Amino acid sequence: MRRVAHLSSHHADDDIRVFRKEAVTLARGGYEVSYVVPTVAERTEQGVRVVGVTPPSSRLVRLTVTPWRVFGRALRLDAEVYHFHDPELMLPGVVLKLLGKRVVYDVHEDLPRQVLSKAWIPAWVRRPLSVALEILEQAVARVVDGVIAATPHIARRFPASKTHVVQNFPILGELATAGALPQDQRPAQLIYVGGITDIRGARESVRAIGLLNERRSARLVLVGNVASEELAAELKALPGWEHVDHKGWLSREEVAAELARSRAGLVLFHPVPNHGNAQPNKLFEYMSAGLPVVASDFPAWRELLVAADCGLLVDPFDVEAIAMAMQAILDDPAAAQRMGENGSRAVRCTFNWDAEATRLLEAYERLVPLGG
Repeated sequence: MRRVAHLSSHHADDDIRVFRKEAVTLARGGYEVSYVVPTVAERTEQGVRVVGVTPPSSRLVRLTVTPWRVFGRALRLDAEVYHFHDPELMLPGVVLKLLGKRVVYDVHEDLPRQVLSKAWIPAWVRRPLSVALEILEQAVARVVDGVIAATPHIARRFPASKTHVVQNFPILGELATAGALPQDQRPAQLIYVGGITDIRGARESVRAIGLLNERRSARLVLVGNVASEELAAELKALPGWEHVDHKGWLSREEVAAELARSRAGLVLFHPVPNHGNAQPNKLFEYMSAGLPVVASDFPAWRELLVAADCGLLVDPFDVEAIAMAMQAILDDPAAAQRMGENGSRAVRCTFNWDAEATRLLEAYERLVPLGG
């Protein structure tokens, strides 16, 4: 049996893409799979052995020390393929390649564009850092055996001969709830699931729910952790926070239950360099749960949502437009039901993990054939 080790210095030990989708898919496909990650919960689950290293105590430790802890623990597994998921693992990945291992770089984000909007990086550093990371990624791509790209846009930055697109679409049925109430029987509740940050529209969402409540009663549910204590304090001081239920981190089962109680999902990303061509998992998860979406009016998202007729597009900085879109969905449950069903159908037919799992297995068959 071919041995594969997935490596992360940053993701959760049950991360949706790394663990639940890719690692589990490979285990079911006949590979012996380990996942090396900062965690104290070592275990074997769904055929994947989760191997822990000491979790980092700070961002600096995560970026400098943890990658080499992951490298050292992974090396002892003596896998045939090392599949890493974080940019800070690029240098350990190159060392693994020099040691004769097959190495795969899984690129989740457009990293050079992503750092341009990282608030914790000093503004004067971002542009030169972006250029340096572009050069480093290109060099690493030439060394490793394969690149797995989360979107076609990301894939275009890497050598076509060794790059495979494996998109982050939902697992069919994971977030669908049997017996979910129709739109007109649900409470007036809208939802956002994911990291709560300024560039993902946290302020605008809170202000919009406040504005909406000047016209009709509604609640906004936020599922996820707030990026910083400063942002949390700012959000709580905004008009509208009294209409927000912040749930924090929830299990996938709890997320499914909240989606089943909601009328629409929000994806109000700001137009920063990494967002325009992104394919947020939450967008497709809302669709898979049968929710219409209120999303930023980016050209790529417009093409998708208009074709599927499954949501409303807004300027993510226009709080009045966001509030009006929220109200339109709440005031017309029949239209919301139709849009939700359209989105669910689009996921079942096209935007689901089944097809992506096949692409992942095909990429691995070229790297380490099970029959070879």
